[in-house]
Amino acid sequence: MEFQNNAARLGFDADRLGRIDQWMQRYVDENKFPGASVMIAKRGEIAHFSTVGLRSIEQNTPYERDTIVRIYSMTKPITTLALMMLMERGLFHLDTTIDRFLPEFATCTTLVEGATSIEQTTPCPPPTIHQILTHTSGLSYSFNEGLLAEAYARQKLDFGPGSDTLEQRVKRLAQIPLAFAPGSRWEYSVGIDIIGRLIEVLSGQPLDQFLQEQIFTPLVMTDTGFTVPENKQSRFAGCYLYTNDNPLTPMDPGLSDRYQPGQNTIFSGGGGLVSTLDDYLKFAEMIRLGGTLNGHKLVSSKTVDFMRSNHLPGDIASMGPSSFAETPMDGVGFGLGGSVVLDPARQRTPGSIGDFGWGGMASTFWWMDPVKQMNVIFFTQLVPSSTYSNRPELKALVHAALL
Repeated sequence: MEFQNNAARLGFDADRLGRIDQWMQRYVDENKFPGASVMIAKRGEIAHFSTVGLRSIEQNTPYERDTIVRIYSMTKPITTLALMMLMERGLFHLDTTIDRFLPEFATCTTLVEGATSIEQTTPCPPPTIHQILTHTSGLSYSFNEGLLAEAYARQKLDFGPGSDTLEQRVKRLAQIPLAFAPGSRWEYSVGIDIIGRLIEVLSGQPLDQFLQEQIFTPLVMTDTGFTVPENKQSRFAGCYLYTNDNPLTPMDPGLSDRYQPGQNTIFSGGGGLVSTLDDYLKFAEMIRLGGTLNGHKLVSSKTVDFMRSNHLPGDIASMGPSSFAETPMDGVGFGLGGSVVLDPARQRTPGSIGDFGWGGMASTFWWMDPVKQMNVIFFTQLVPSSTYSNRPELKALVHAALL
């Protein structure tokens, strides 16, 4: 294969890397994934790349290197980096409460302990920017458990497709109570969508424009954005939903409307981007190299180190979450934009202390290993990402291939 000669020089066993292809093919053969792709880079060189299966079952088109996929929550590290760029301009401090910039959050309430109704609330301080970034703000998602999640679902507050703007959606969200007092617990949330709106206020630009000018253009991420242009639609992968009736149920086409040119009105900083393997590798390599890629310095190395540090008092599990997240919770902390491995043994997955990354709702996954100087990106399109254990399985396969 194309990169086989790189494997030994970069510290991999080529035959063991081949197990990854067999593993991916098994997922396709067992009708678990429509198709998939993986890219492994070490010290900036690609050690392994492969694709299997189809990007569209209906059209019988193969999964290819330039296939465009919905990265969903893998948008979060990008949006968080954008906020860090503004922090480096001295525009705010992380301990600032969000109402200073988004006054709709000036009067916050939280559900009382044991609440049985969304109306049972008590006043609380507005969350800080840091709490919103680290999912300790009291915000939630509709797929979590409890009264607040149910309210999000009823009022469609997950920042999916709609006719309103990001500003309007955030103002509606601000009228809903928080799940808990800011800083007291951890719960995966729409917080990074709030951060997207904060970026608009701080920069004076729409989020899509800021990301394009400040990140995508400098890094030459030509296939990353909130829409898929007409001339690239043929490369856009289909997305599938696991159901008991059909493990690869085509998702409602209406859920893809936001990706059509001219149809998108909400730029979801928490989950709205599409990308390709090569584009996301450029972002990942910039993180590995401390904020600079090909002469373009987006942030300082100290800022990247700060993002990759654990910002919680312990691991995620110690903060009492009952909700789903795109990461294990035991032995895993949370930085700014992604999870941080504190103890691979407690995570029960081979890896390095300091592994940093995140995944997306359609079972995509990225991590950067600072010890091995390695980036691994896995793409497929199956919702929800909790359907199979493909992420820890892939980590085990990659580490088994290291010499």
